[in-house]
Amino acid sequence: MLAAQSSQRTSILTVILLVFTRSCRKELPTNAAMAFSPSFHRCFAPPSAISDRRGNVQRSPSATPTSTLLFSTPPSQKQGKQLSRPERKALERRKKARKEADQGDSKNSNAKRSHRKHNFKEREKFLAEKGGKGKGRFDLHSKKISELTSASSADDVVKAIKRAQNLHDVHDIRNIESFLIDEVDESFAYGYRGSLLSRLAVAALHMSEHELARKAIQVRRTEHRATMLPLESAAIIRGMLRVHNTTDALDLLNDELSLPLAGTPLDDPSNQDRIKYRALSLCSVISRHFFEGEPCMATTACKMLADLGPSVREARLTADALEMPWTRLIQGAAQCESGIRSGKVVPCQPDIELPCNLVYAVLNAMATFPSDNNDQTYEALSNSLVRRILFITGAVAMDGCPEADRGEVVFIGRSNVGKSSLVNMVTNRKSLAYTSKRPGKTQQFNYFAVNDKVGKEKEVKYGDDVSGEKDADSFYIVDVPGFGFAQVPDKQRAEWTSFLSTYLDTRRTLRVVFHLVDGRHGPIDEDANVMKSMADTLGKKIKYVVVLTKSDKNVKNASKSNQGIVSKNVLKRLRDTMKENGVGNAPVLLTSAETKLGRDDIWRYMRLAAEVTF
Repeated sequence: MLAAQSSQRTSILTVILLVFTRSCRKELPTNAAMAFSPSFHRCFAPPSAISDRRGNVQRSPSATPTSTLLFSTPPSQKQGKQLSRPERKALERRKKARKEADQGDSKNSNAKRSHRKHNFKEREKFLAEKGGKGKGRFDLHSKKISELTSASSADDVVKAIKRAQNLHDVHDIRNIESFLIDEVDESFAYGYRGSLLSRLAVAALHMSEHELARKAIQVRRTEHRATMLPLESAAIIRGMLRVHNTTDALDLLNDELSLPLAGTPLDDPSNQDRIKYRALSLCSVISRHFFEGEPCMATTACKMLADLGPSVREARLTADALEMPWTRLIQGAAQCESGIRSGKVVPCQPDIELPCNLVYAVLNAMATFPSDNNDQTYEALSNSLVRRILFITGAVAMDGCPEADRGEVVFIGRSNVGKSSLVNMVTNRKSLAYTSKRPGKTQQFNYFAVNDKVGKEKEVKYGDDVSGEKDADSFYIVDVPGFGFAQVPDKQRAEWTSFLSTYLDTRRTLRVVFHLVDGRHGPIDEDANVMKSMADTLGKKIKYVVVLTKSDKNVKNASKSNQGIVSKNVLKRLRDTMKENGVGNAPVLLTSAETKLGRDDIWRYMRLAAEVTF
């Protein structure tokens, strides 16, 4: 009886397990490894198997063995190395494109374009049924716009041009050119024939039909000069640059986007448009040549852009109205500079002097334009100018300073004025220089090497002999102890003063002195003493710059639109103090470590140290 009950319980358990198995069974891949024990096979037999009263599994002759595995990993999941983010995004785009192609999504123009084909045969069949041969001067391959006539609208012509450009239909683009140049006159499409010719020129350049584009541009220039729009000229210049026709692009720039005549009000809307698109066209020239490894032409265009800056300001154009692509220009300059360092890019015109870092050419142009203080732009700027930065040493006397083999910039000022915060801001590092709310955190002359040779940290930390040379734009940033409120003994404070005076007098590689003044309170007596000392000791090669810090503290809820200000009384008192101490002509910069105000202006002067050569 006990044996019968045991056999019955075994049969019931087997049935329950079979039901559970059938509900969650999954097929294994053909190459999957199986390692089941005999008891496991008995418990998880396929539904075609028959169990006897003792629980033994018997297969029917027609049943085919199938491999099952509970809780297996789906075959679609990757078992190897995890994909990087760009790879995942590329995979998602491919899947999305395949899905849209399968579904025939008509809303996705890119998916449609990849499956577009010329319908010449269908068009010829259509014309044959109509009774025509399809060889008329203005017949097109398109079904929707089969031909162009004097009754065609400007929209019809634009659609025909777009279709011909997308499909590279040379037949249609030539017929459209014959229609616009030979068939219709200036009054066609209510006077928009000039705009249609510019659109035709862009399409022809895209299709490498250079003669056709040149003819359309010439007719537009001679017959529609009075109605030419700067926007259209800029589009043609971009098209010329795509086909590497820089000479004609510059000729068009100087002809159709030249500066207004002297005495003309630049803030007139028509002149504003001309100046704006001249600037954007120069940006296209710069970007194209930087990314193609031609730094000489790009640097020349950067100088032209810098010369345009005063006119932009006089025209009262704002950064939002201009929408200058500074980030792309910086990225292109950084890529080209990297190619020069590696030897992959060789300047094509040795007679043109290039800066120590091509990004400085872009920075010079940025300095003349209205600034939008864009974080993305400054991120690119800082990453290209500060590729590596390392703390070298902390000096307490002149014999502790590193070798004078490159330019130096020094930040001086009263304690707690924000020297270390400013150093962190301009280098785009969070904790390069230590900051503290307690005055006197900096106790020595801290030397930071910018763009030193690769592996320099091993040489500094462990004394290893590292081969290589520092980059051409390498320099030192020096953060010195503050004066005024530093909680240190009078003897140590006197030693700092003596050390600073000797350093300013004798350090031959010093190029820039940034004197930081609190923008909330203005200069104090110690600041006046420093100014007087600077006027007496600094040579002509050293640039003295006054920096007003913490300007964000003077406004409520400082933000990107309201980055910081300085009161008129503070600014007047500062100017009076500077004149009294002989530094009245020194530049004054407004900065804030919180809102990042003034970081581009700081780099304009730090460049002087990077350009020092020995």
